[in-house]
Amino acid sequence: MKILARRSPEPSSTFEYRLAQEALNLRQQAKGMPAGIRRTELLRKAGQIDAAGEVNKWLTSPGLLAPR
Repeated sequence: MKILARRSPEPSSTFEYRLAQEALNLRQQAKGMPAGIRRTELLRKAGQIDAAGEVNKWLTSPGLLAPR
């Protein structure tokens, strides 16, 4: 029986970096779309991901300083 090791993310691929990349990807997708519900959903999701990144930064900061 062969056990597969779970691949860990690359060192440069932090959670914050992956969030930023996903938001950028969603904005790129929305850029090529006509105005409409799907485009709005993509941009809203990108904004939510940006907010998640800010919350993560705040939660992982030393001393839990309030976000600016």
